[in-house]
Formats: sequence, structure tokens, C-alpha cells
Amino acid sequence: MGVLTDISVIWPELFLAIWIMVMLMIGVFRGDGFGAPIAWFAVIGFVMTGFFVLTGPIDLAFNGQYISDKFAVFSKMLILLGAGLTVMLSFGYNKREGTGAFEMPILLMFAVLGMLIMVSANNFITLYLGLELQSLSLYIVAAFRRDNLRSSEAGLKYFVLGALSSGLLLYGISLVYGYSGSVDFGVLETVIADNLSGAAAPPLGLVVGLVFVLSGLAFKISAVPFHMWTPDVYEGAPTPVTSFFAVAPKIAAIALIARVLIGPFGDLVAQWQQIVTVLAIASMALGAFAAIGQRNIKRLMAYSSISHMGYALVGLAAGSQKGIQAVLVYMAIYLFMNVGTFACILAMRRQGRMVEDIDDLAGLSKTNLGMASALAIFMFSMAGIPPLAGFFGKLFVFLAAVESGLVVLAVIGLLASVVAAFYYLRVIKLMFFDEPVESFDRPAGSEITSIMTLSAIVTLFFLVGLGPVYSSAGAAARSLFGL
Repeated sequence: MGVLTDISVIWPELFLAIWIMVMLMIGVFRGDGFGAPIAWFAVIGFVMTGFFVLTGPIDLAFNGQYISDKFAVFSKMLILLGAGLTVMLSFGYNKREGTGAFEMPILLMFAVLGMLIMVSANNFITLYLGLELQSLSLYIVAAFRRDNLRSSEAGLKYFVLGALSSGLLLYGISLVYGYSGSVDFGVLETVIADNLSGAAAPPLGLVVGLVFVLSGLAFKISAVPFHMWTPDVYEGAPTPVTSFFAVAPKIAAIALIARVLIGPFGDLVAQWQQIVTVLAIASMALGAFAAIGQRNIKRLMAYSSISHMGYALVGLAAGSQKGIQAVLVYMAIYLFMNVGTFACILAMRRQGRMVEDIDDLAGLSKTNLGMASALAIFMFSMAGIPPLAGFFGKLFVFLAAVESGLVVLAVIGLLASVVAAFYYLRVIKLMFFDEPVESFDRPAGSEITSIMTLSAIVTLFFLVGLGPVYSSAGAAARSLFGL
């Protein structure tokens, strides 16, 4: 009976693993020409996995090493949605660029499998297995265009710096294990609580281990100073892969950091709150100022992503249920803003060739008003202009920080948001007030147009569906705190 319970808890991940193996065998026997159907099957696999996630039991598995709770369910649904939309964005691109090898969607599915394991990890060993399954897949897809120098450079930089972050993470885990005697989150929580009840401060080695663990995980969300890989990888990787990088792994990593800090290290909030606050301030500041001089729109989105992770960390720094709820709502909004923006970037083609310079958007409203309007919605939303979705995301994380007494952090976030508005508004100015250059190729593709339209509608009318999203995020946050 115990084995059946374990299988029922991990069935979504088990199903996805089986689905990947079947798709891999089909791809091997059918050859490279079967890449497009495999990509469609990947999307179908994500949809079916999402169904199993929603209908699965809320329970522990494998002696507490794996957990399925409302927090995991909410995070997994965001990951699967983001992954499905970004894979759909790749359909037309792969066909045009000749990069439709069947291995690409297979690797993306492996990465998603790792992410699902990450957010349900209740043990450092499970956490590391999921993290490395995701990372190894992403190293390969970043350098997937082997004949392209920028893509090869992106994969190499990501691999080298990723290996460094894994080393930091493992060293931190070893210190935590050495000072607590366990890698299980439940046992760790008890040990830390017992230590704090009998002493004025936790063991120094345990705190140092926590710092290394947090440093290793901060790399995965591009938090400053672990952001060095992001602009080069975003620019060098194939654009659909960049859109995947910008969405699904960031959601998974933020969820993982929240689980690690609130779960086993929840009683050390006074220690890790300082670290998260510094990471948040540095990320918001660098993302705001470094993006100003960027001319490549993919590099602009890289620095935008860094600043958005800083805003998400503001909610995490609050260390409260409201803070986690705000982070989850923020990541849901972040998903649609980024997917929609990358749909617009993929529509930037002239004479069959991708263009990435921000100046190429000049006068877009006069040649393609629909695309210009959609991109303007995303830019206004990222800048935090009401009543668009991005405004509510920032509002909730700043309110959570203020309620936890982090008023200075909220003010710094607000100021960084004002600075960042400059480069978002510059894009809008180019599209609506500059003279048009050569128009983009049309049509952009049914998948790109559909996702662009859907994301714009969600971003524009997010207030209508705010209630259900906010309440679901609240239930997820309460489950993380064991309520």
C-alpha cells in the first residue's frame, strides 16, 4: 500500500518521464524530420501532466523525501503553462531556421521534469537530482545551434558558471549535513528549532552552509552577483530557447528557494532575510541601470529578467505568508508578460531573417499596429503602470515587505522601478513616435500571433481574474507554512 501511495504522489513526474522515453524512441526511429510532431507531443505531454498534477493526492512520498502540497501544485502548473507556451513559440522558428531536430523538445521535457522534481523536493538529495536534471538539459539547448558561434559561447558560459554554482550548492549542503546530521527538510526544521530553543544563536557552520546553499540557488534565478551568464546566454541561445530560459526555470527556482528558506530554515529568518534583501536590492538596481544602454532586445530582456527576480525576492525577504503569496502572484504575472514579449521578438523578421536590434522597432505602430499595441501592453506592464498586471505584481510584493517592516527595501524597489521604466518607455516611444523603417515579414505565424494575443489580453485584463489567482496563491502559501 505504501508503494502505491508513493507512485500516486509522483505519478505526474512518472508519467512525464514515460512520455519522454516514448517520444525519444519515436524520434530515434523516425529521424530528424519528425521534430515538429515531437514538439506538438511535448505540449500534449505538458497538458496531460498538468491534469495529473491537479487531480493528484496531497501527500508525502518515499519516507518524506518528496512532497505534493498546494504550493507544489500551484508552482508546477505555472511551470507547465510556461513550458507549453514557449515550446509552441518554437514551431515556426524551428521550421524556418532548420533547427527542428527532435532532440530539442525532448531536452526541454527533461528540463521540465527536473523542475517538477525541484519544487516537490523535501530533501536536499532530491533537490539536487531535480536541479541537475534541469541544468544538464538547459546546458545543451543553450548551445543547440552548434554552427553558430554565439550559441556555442552561450552554452559554454552557462555550463562553466553552472558547474561553479553546483559546487557552491553541494558545499553548502555538506556543511548543513555536518552540523545537523540530516539532509531531510523535516528533520532539519526540528534540529534547527531545538538548537535555537537551547542557545542564543544557531551554529555558525549551519549559517555558513545556508549562505552557500542560497548562493548556489541564486545563480538559477540570475540574482546579482550570480547574474553574469544571463545576458550572453539570452543573446546567444536560439530565441525560443531564450523564452524558455526566461520563464519556466525562473519560476521553478523561485519556488525552490521559497521551499528551502521557509521550510527547513524557517526559524533562521533573521539570518537569511539579510542575504535575500541584499540580493533583491542588487538585482533591482543592476537590472534597472544596466539595461539602459542595451541595443539588443534579447539582452534588454535579460536585464529586465534580473530586475524582475529582484522584485520577486522582495516578497521572499518578507518571510511571511503574505510575502510568499505575493511572490506566487508575481510569477504568474511574470509568465504572461515574458511569453508575450518573446512572441513579439520572434515576430521581428525581415526578408526571412531574425532581427534583434531595438531600433528595428521604430515606427512599428504604422506598419503593424496589432503587434505594436501588444508589445506596448507588455512594456507598460513590466514598468508597473496601472491597471495592467505588472502593477499588481509589484504592489503585492511591496505591501508584503512593508508589513514585515522592510520599508526601506520597498522604497528602493519603487525607485528601481521608476528607473527601469525608462527603457520600457523608450521601446514604446520608438514604436509610436519614430519614423518607420522597413516593415517586418507577415504573417508572423498562427502560434506566435495566438500566444501574443492571449498574453496581451491576460496582461491587460488581469484585474478581472485577480481574485481566483490571489486566493489560489494564498492557499499555496499557507500550505508551505504548514497551515
